[in-house]
Amino acid sequence: MLILGLILFGMLVGAAAQLLLGSRVSGINWTTALVAGLLGSFVGGLLISLLAGDGLDLRPSGIIGSIGGAVLVTLAWSGWQGRRKTDAT
Repeated sequence: MLILGLILFGMLVGAAAQLLLGSRVSGINWTTALVAGLLGSFVGGLLISLLAGDGLDLRPSGIIGSIGGAVLVTLAWSGWQGRRKTDAT
């Protein structure tokens, strides 16, 4: 049940990141949302939670860090995809 909760949380955080980016990413790509959410939650959420002194508990700092990490992963992915399309033409 915990794994399903983590997957759902990752998808929601990734979707929130894509919605925050707005015009840079069109629509919600759920595969990208899942990957960006899980990676962003791991890197951003863990880093911010540990820096804030919250440990591994679920706190607002970890959720904000998760969304921030997912935004960075989504930006990096869309930038890489855009550069790859430019190189192919």
